[in-house]
Amino acid sequence: MSDLVRNTVRFVLFILVQYYVLFQIRPLHEFVVPYIYYLYVLWLPFTMGRMSLMLVSFLFGLTLDYFTQTPGLHAAACVMIAYLRGFVVNILIPQEGAELNYKSPSPVSMGWAPYAVYVLVLTLVHHIYLVLLEWLQFGSFLFFLGKVLATSGISLMLVLITELLFFRKEKFRTNTA
Repeated sequence: MSDLVRNTVRFVLFILVQYYVLFQIRPLHEFVVPYIYYLYVLWLPFTMGRMSLMLVSFLFGLTLDYFTQTPGLHAAACVMIAYLRGFVVNILIPQEGAELNYKSPSPVSMGWAPYAVYVLVLTLVHHIYLVLLEWLQFGSFLFFLGKVLATSGISLMLVLITELLFFRKEKFRTNTA
């Protein structure tokens, strides 16, 4: 399957799962909102430039905003993690690292520990930015921190389950020139 088709299918599936499954969980909506959609941005290929990555992330977030009727909330958070993704990958992977030999970030291409740090950092950034934009103020800092940590914990659990259920086979590319 080509990368374009694979990423288009992921685009649609992440939007549908987020809106029709995770946003329908009512008891958690008071304090914890489970998010999995941002994993689409984290799974995009290494070869995408920063501007194209930010554009795809903006369109992805805007699509979710259309469904949830939140003007730009998810789009802004997706663009934020798309912008920071390159910096985080460069810190976690050695210079002659996986971005040259693999197509996209995964536990296979980066190793479990760097991939876990990659997902953790970008999840926290995404959720802090999203909750801050949602409230547009800190209000009670402990409530803000609790909401960010609880939402991040649930989301990280969903990411782990997704990674284990939908294992992505990454092929090692020997001719990287």
